[in-house]
Parts: sequence; C-alpha cells; structure tokens
Amino acid sequence: MDLFLSSIQLLLRWDVLAALLIGSIGGVIIGAIPGVGAAVAIAILLPATFSMDPVVGLTVLLGIYGSSMYGGAIPAILINTPGTAVNALTTYDGYPMARDGHPRRALSLAYSASLFGGLFSVVCLILLSQALAVIAPHFGSREIFLAALLGIILVVLAHRGQVFSAGMMACFGIFLNTVGLEPVKYTRRYTFDQSWLTSGIDLIVVVLGLFALSQAFLLLTQRDERLKPARVTGGLFEGLKELFLFKRIAAVSSSFGVMMGMIPGVGEFTAQFMSYTFAQKTSKTPERFGKGSPEGLVASEAANNAVPAAAMIPLLALGIPGEALTAMMLSVFYVHNVIPGPQLFIGQMDFVMALYIALFLLNIIVVVFLMFSTNGILRIIRIPTRFLGIMILTLGFVGVYSLRNSVTDCAIAAVFGIFGLILKRLRLPVVPIILGMVLGGIMEVKLRSSMARIKTPLDFIDRPISAIIFGLILLVIGLHIRSHIKTRSKRPGGGRPIGN
Repeated sequence: MDLFLSSIQLLLRWDVLAALLIGSIGGVIIGAIPGVGAAVAIAILLPATFSMDPVVGLTVLLGIYGSSMYGGAIPAILINTPGTAVNALTTYDGYPMARDGHPRRALSLAYSASLFGGLFSVVCLILLSQALAVIAPHFGSREIFLAALLGIILVVLAHRGQVFSAGMMACFGIFLNTVGLEPVKYTRRYTFDQSWLTSGIDLIVVVLGLFALSQAFLLLTQRDERLKPARVTGGLFEGLKELFLFKRIAAVSSSFGVMMGMIPGVGEFTAQFMSYTFAQKTSKTPERFGKGSPEGLVASEAANNAVPAAAMIPLLALGIPGEALTAMMLSVFYVHNVIPGPQLFIGQMDFVMALYIALFLLNIIVVVFLMFSTNGILRIIRIPTRFLGIMILTLGFVGVYSLRNSVTDCAIAAVFGIFGLILKRLRLPVVPIILGMVLGGIMEVKLRSSMARIKTPLDFIDRPISAIIFGLILLVIGLHIRSHIKTRSKRPGGGRPIGN
C-alpha cells in the first residue's frame, strides 16, 4: 500500500498530469492522421523530453504510444485507411460495418475493445510487478548479454519473408553503434580520421532521420490527398454494453496482446493475427469475418491495445527494448541516468508503478475524449498530406538541431532520411537498424564486463538463467529452421522462399 501511495504522489504533480493529458489526447490525434503515426511523433518529441523530469518525459511518450492506436481506428473504420500500421487489421471488419450503415457501432466497439485490452494489460503488469522484482536481481552481465542477443534474433526472425534483409539491417545498426570512441580504452573506431565522427553517430539523429524525415520525404513525393470521412451521429457508449457479448474474445485477444508484447520483436501484428485467427476459428459465424464481423473487430482492437503496456516489461526489467518505440524511450532513461534493469525494480519501484498507473489512466482519458470528440478529430484528418510532410520535415530538423546545435547532425539525419525513404520504397524493414544500435550497445558493454569472469565459452551458460536463455536461443533458431524447411518442401520444386 505504501508503494502504491508513493506512486500516486509521484503522479499527482501538475506537470505529470499535464504530460499525461497532452500525451493521451495528442496520441489520439496523431494516430488518426494517416501517414504520421506514433513512431514519427515520438521521434520528433524525443529531443524535447531530454530536458524534462524522467517521469514527465516518459509519461508524454507513453501517452502517445498507448493512445495512437485508438485514433488509428477512426480512419481505418470510416475511410478504409489505417491511421497507424497496426490498425490495418481493423479495416477488415470495421470498414465493411461502416459501409453497411453502422459507423457508430463500429467505432463504439473499437473504442470499447481497445479500452478493455489496455486496462487488461496494465492489470497484468501490476500483478506481475512483484514477480519481476524477485527475478530481476538474478540477471547479471552474461544473462543480459544473452537476453539482448535473443532480442535481436527474435526481431530478425519476426520479419517473415525478409529474414535476411532484417538481419542485414540489424547488423548495420550494430555497426553504427561502434563508430566513434570505444567505451573502455577510448580508441577511435571507423572514424577514418574524420573529427566529426569521433563522438559517434547519435541514436536520436538516426531515429529522427529514419522515421520522421523519411516519412516527410515520402509524403512530399506522393500525390497530395484530402481525405473526407463522413460525420458520425449519435452517442458512442453503446459499445461498452455490447462488448459484454464478446467478453471471451476480448479476454483471449488481450491475453495474446500481453504475451506477444512481452516478447521482443513480436508486438502488435503477431498478437492481432493470432487473436483474429482464434476468434474466426471459434466463432459461430466465421463466414462474417472480413465482411463486418463485430468479433473480428473486437479481436484486432483488443489485441493491439494490450501490447504497449506489456512491451514495457523487457524494457524496465532488463533494459532491453523489444521494438523501435521502446528503444526511443530507453534513451530518455539514459539521458537522466536512470538505468532500466534489476536495480530499477529494487530501488525505484515507485517510479515503475507510477508508469503503470499512468498507462491505466491514459486509457480512461482517451476513451472519454473519443466519446465526445470523434467528429472534431475527423476535421483534422482532412489536412492535406503534403502539408503534413512539410510540418514533419520542419519539426524533424528543429528536433535534430536542438540536440547539440549541430548542422552536421542535420546533414546526417537528412542522409538517414533519404536512406529510410529508399528502404520504405523497397519495402525493407527499418526497425532492426534502431534495435541493432540499442541492443548492440548493450551487448558490447555487458560482454566486456562479463569477460573478467569468463574463461571458456561454457562459462556463459553455467548459471540457471543464462542456460535457460541460451536454450531459448537454440529453440527459436531451431524452430525457424524447421519452419523454413517445411515451407521450402511445400513449394513446387522445393524452391527456396525469397528473403530467407
């Protein structure tokens, strides 16, 4: 109880409450605008959060992360254009339902399922907090090194059909992290006698380039569009009652979201498709899926909104981000010298609990906001895409320059923006680059610190947790190879699938 009260006190500051409100509502608006998304918004805001108190900065970012998918459901349902990538599955049943004359019902169900998934995942985190506090101190340098390695492997293997490409991008991210002065003897690596490379390539510069600037370039090079969604009439509270008819689907889908969110590199897409498949196979009317099934809509929205809170588990407990957004949040911790990992759960559990409560509150704030302001958000969706591109480009460069007042950083970000645009045009993954930079840095530091106690390679797995993680690495690789062989044997002539 004392821990809960101290966490509440931490949140009941005007700046934290303001950050929660701004992040929650801002995330909905950003998610509702196709072509922007949480990753772009967080990349732009990241430099500004470095000057804030860590709980304030993280509350803003968590608000955007956790609420953007609520907003992304609006254009997905009304105009068949997902506001964020993870709302793509919402179009399967949300848009047909709206097209058949029931947009209010579709939005109401989507909001209610999202609320259920969000609150369910936060409750799971609160219940798991004590277990994490017990397990986390048993992670030493070698365990965290192996966990980071497992994270990279999972991220790479999660890109089915693009495993080779994702692996190359992850390796490129690891390479980028090695540029500059190495952390022990301060010798130069890959600087080629260029003084501007001595300080290395900043993660935030790369993030802003690959996500914000590349998206701006993409919007500016595409045909200008003005989306015109129809107004929604009537109240949106009926979905809260209707959700009880599908409580089993909502609970199972939210559970998939929590489980997938805890595994690095998996995230919303896998959780959505697993929950959607389960809902279809167990439905009494499977033929309705893809044609306006309320069960399909509930399954997709409950699953994707259960992921953000669960994705904080590996970040907070081990300091290992599972995706690009949590990798960005990790930099906020580092700037304020708050190191995620075992010690955070031992010495700053009130801070961790405050973040969980903030996630709980943001879901309620978002739903209340959406119930009364959906039509107002529809006006924002009508913003021309090229105007959005100009705004993102301007804010992106302002953010890069504000980091170190460096024109060189702006040039580096522009190069990565063009590189990110090329990757998007070629449909190649961008996220592994960021995770390669973050996890590669963690792996290097933990490997160096553990080498003093390592005499043979087997010493890496001579403790229970490290042995379990190593076993998981072998299991994951083995299952992928098995799946690859099965897929190859089913292809005509036994051909090799592209990208694997």
